[in-house]
Formats: sequence, C-alpha cells, structure tokens
Amino acid sequence: MAEDAGIPPDVLRRGLRVLALAIREQPRIFAIALAGSSVFGLMTVASAYVLGAVTDKVVLPAFKAGHTTTGALVGGATAIVGVALLKAAGITVRRTFAGTMQFRLQADYRRRVTRQYLRLPLSWHQQHPTGELLSNANSDVEATWWPIAPLPFACGVLVMLAATGVLLLLTDVPLALVGFVVFPAIAALNFVYNKKVAPLVTQAQELRGQMSAVAHESFDGALVVKTLGREAHETTRFGTKAGLLRDEMVRVGRVHGFFDSAMEAIPQLGTLMVLLVGSARVSSGALQPGEVVRVAYLFTLLAFPVRAVGWVLGDLPRAVVGYERVSRVLAARGALPFGEESLPHRAAPSQLQVDQVRFGYGEVDVLHDVSFAVRPGRTVAIVGPTGAGKSTVASLLVRLVDPDDGSVSVDGVDVRDLAQGRLSSAAALVPQHTFLFDDTVRGNIALGLDVPDEQVWESLRLAQAEGFVAALPEGLDTAIGERGVSLSGGQRQRLALARALVRHPRLLVLDDATSSVDPTVEAAILAGLRDADLPSTVVVVAYRRATIELADEVIFISDGRVRAQGPHSELIDSEPAYKRLVTAYESARAAREADEAEDSAGVSR
Repeated sequence: MAEDAGIPPDVLRRGLRVLALAIREQPRIFAIALAGSSVFGLMTVASAYVLGAVTDKVVLPAFKAGHTTTGALVGGATAIVGVALLKAAGITVRRTFAGTMQFRLQADYRRRVTRQYLRLPLSWHQQHPTGELLSNANSDVEATWWPIAPLPFACGVLVMLAATGVLLLLTDVPLALVGFVVFPAIAALNFVYNKKVAPLVTQAQELRGQMSAVAHESFDGALVVKTLGREAHETTRFGTKAGLLRDEMVRVGRVHGFFDSAMEAIPQLGTLMVLLVGSARVSSGALQPGEVVRVAYLFTLLAFPVRAVGWVLGDLPRAVVGYERVSRVLAARGALPFGEESLPHRAAPSQLQVDQVRFGYGEVDVLHDVSFAVRPGRTVAIVGPTGAGKSTVASLLVRLVDPDDGSVSVDGVDVRDLAQGRLSSAAALVPQHTFLFDDTVRGNIALGLDVPDEQVWESLRLAQAEGFVAALPEGLDTAIGERGVSLSGGQRQRLALARALVRHPRLLVLDDATSSVDPTVEAAILAGLRDADLPSTVVVVAYRRATIELADEVIFISDGRVRAQGPHSELIDSEPAYKRLVTAYESARAAREADEAEDSAGVSR
C-alpha cells in the first residue's frame, strides 16, 4: 500500500521513524503545537458551520422580512468573531511551538555533530572532506528537521478532515459523497507528487554536499589556485556541481508547480460540485440554503490546510537522506577510548617511553617496532629522511592516533589508560603547519585560558616573538586576521609555539615547528627552551644541523625503525646513514662552491 501511495515503502517507513524520533525528543512542545493546530482545524470547520447558521438564521430571515434586529446582528457577528479569534489563537500557538521544536532539534543536532567531530580522532577526519563535514553539520541537519515545522499543521489537518467528514454526514449524505470523492483525490495527488519528487530531492541533497565540498576545497586552497592560475578550472569545477544542483532543483520546481496548481483546482472543483448538487437538494426541499453555503465555504477553506500533509510527505525523502548522513557521523566509532588514570600533579618534566610501536595508514605500515625512552627534562631531536615516520611519532606522543601494536607511556602510564583531558593538560604539540584563529594575538595564545599578560609576554619571549608583537599597532590586542594572514610564516610559527608554552606543558613536542624561522632565530628559540626553567621534556622533529646539535640526544629513524639513539657527536661517527643525512646540505654546498671555484679558475686561464 505504501508503494501505491507514491513514496517507496522504505523511504516512507524511515521518514516516519525520523518524525517519531523528533516527537520523542520534544514531546511537550509537539503536544502544545498539536493542540494549537487541532484548535485551528476545529475552528475552521466551526467557521463554516457558523457561517451556514448565520445565513439561515440572520441573513435569509432579513431578506424575507425586509429588516433585522440588533440582537440578531450582534449574535451573528459575535459568533463569527469568536470563532475567528480562536482560530487565530490556534495558528499562533501552532506556528510558535512548531518553529521552536524545529529550531531546537536543529540546534541540538548541530551540537551533537560538532561534539562528535571533537571526539573523533584525526585519522577519521583525514578520511572525510572538510566540505562534507560542514554539510553534515549544517544543510544535512537542516534537511533532517525541515518537515517538523508543518508536522503539527498536518496532524491538525487530519483532525479537521475527521470533523469535516462528521459535519458532511450530519448535513447531507449526497453532499458527503462529494466530499468523500474530493478528499481521496487530494490524497492521491499528494501520493503521485511524492513519487515524482522523492528521487529528485534525494539527489539534490547529495549534490548540496558535493558542491559544499568543492567550494570549501577551492577556498581553502586559494593560495594554490591563485599562484598556479587555476581560477578558471576551479570555477568550472564548482560551476559543474552548481549546474547539476540547479537542474535538479528546477525539476523539483516543475513538479511542485504542477502540484500547487492541481491542489488549488481540486477543492474549487469540489465547491462547484457542491453548488450543483446542493442547488438540486435545496430545490427539492431536502436542504436549507445555509447548509449548502456551509459545505461550499468549507471546501474553499480546505485547499491550503490539506496541502500541509503534502508538505510533510514531500520533505520526507530529503529528511531521510539528511538524517542518514548525520547518523553516519553520530554512529562513527573512530573515537579514542579513555581510561581513568591520572598523571602526577607536579610541575616537573615528563618521562617518555615508546615500546615496540607499530602503526600504519590503511594497509601500509609506517612504523615497525619503534622503541625508545626519553628521560625527564631532556631535549631530544628526532631525525630521519622524508617519509621515515617522524611526524607519525609526534602524533603518537600526544595521542592524536593510537598505535596498532605496542604502547606509548608518559610517566609510566599508558596514554590509552589516561582519563580524557589528562594528556592534553600535560602535553602540547606544535605542528609544522600552524593554525591561527581570526582573533587577537592574546586570544590566539590564551585560547580560552585565563592567563595574565605577564605570562603571555613570557611565552612570547621564549618563542622569540616578543619583539614583533610589541611592534604591532595594538600589541597583544592586534587582530591578526583569518589564519594569521597579516603575519609571516615564521611569525605564525612563533605564535603557535608561544601558545603551547603559555600552558607550561610537561611534554613539549615540536614537529618541525620552526621550519619557517630564520636559522639564527631557531637556534635562539631552542637554546632558550633548554636554558629556561621550564617543567618540560622537549621532543623536536629537526632537519637543520644547528638545531640537532642543540639537543641532548638524537633518535635516528629510517624506514619506520629506530636505527640509533645517542648524542649527535656519537651518531655522526657511528652511523654513516645519519652522517650523510645531517651533512647533506653542507656537502651539497661545498660541492657547489668547488664547482664555482673550478669554473672561475678555468675562466681566468
């Protein structure tokens, strides 16, 4: 039967489950909105009954007698105005609480999706385009609860139709038969409409997500697009998706336009049938003129409210698609499990232990049996060729991801056994690609912490950022723009470092966090961190020899394995691969200078 109704049975069933979920989550608000809608529906029927009664008892007697009484006019006007006021009250209650229900559900599910994004690990986010995630939190949530606004109205319409059927039967059976033909015709039109529009709106919702993903990717990669002259290509790529969405929405609009016209026409045709049948019944003496007026007027009122059922059914496919896309996010099981352990509450550097760690992305292993230990307060450099797994190690240390095998321990506690928030309060990661918010310098460093300006300036001093921040127009209160657009790459990295230092981490991990900084400034930063009275164990992913030489010891990683660990001076003598890597820049520069000298000698000869 559901298939004949126009909506595929699975879509109808899933759509009704979405509506039932909304009612379960907001039962009181829905009940109030339904009560208001029911009052509106009953008063709509009552208005037709009152109009028929006024016709029979006030208007027709006045025509026959040639005059009327003040009492009759006041009584008739009071009845009409009273019903109208109750009807208006029902509309106000329905619209207010239906809108409240819809907006509450949308706000609640946006918060749920956002909280889930925060819970899910970085590895999950890397598998989903940012534009798609934005679509899940915005347009998909909106689509899911879009039918909620007309839902109480549609339920009230069902009450109104039941009351109308009773009124028609009490008035006249032949006229009731006219109504019982019109109502199924309206329902059948709704079903045909939904059968046509369901696949169209489903495809349109999918296209919205795709278009959002393309737009976000283009905007996020604006620098690449501009510098490589790819504006036309990106415009075409976005235009293709936008064109597909436009064509789909035009198809929906065509179906909707025909449906609107037909929905307007059927009640009007019903009114004509009522007048034809009613006139014959009045002529035969079976009906009073007021009873015909009552039924005809009622039919003119039915067209708009009955369409509310069509609105709900028409939006169900889109709601189902939106809910399933949102549910995939809420049901994701990529979240990192937490234990109940705590770390020692002391202002002292952390001890670090990595034991036989294996980690891979998909089927490709990046780390194999990686083991090393870092004593509290030491500065350790992780060195290795590109692709060796250095950044992956950094992510494991602060638990952005968990190892497939083995363990990472801080102060003797496996990070997987720590309670939520314990590791992040003790450890800080400064990545190579920093992110700054569209906020002031102070806002970007504090990030919600209530820290005095003296502490902020101290962290800036250690990050060698005190000078350029003091030179900014408003100092700490200077707005730096989206992603820190008004700053250089090195300045952004130093602010990110200050953001970590202001928290006094017991474990500080720098993943090539000074790559955009001048070598002399980088050396000053690392020397300052080593000499400062900080409660930190520092692990730095390093490439420059000057940086490596400042570390207490070096962990050399190659092909996802720890090849050696010890002081730089020892590794440079005992590990040929390490020596080649660390001295590669100096060797290349020496070879280039030798070639230039040889060329100069040849020219002089």
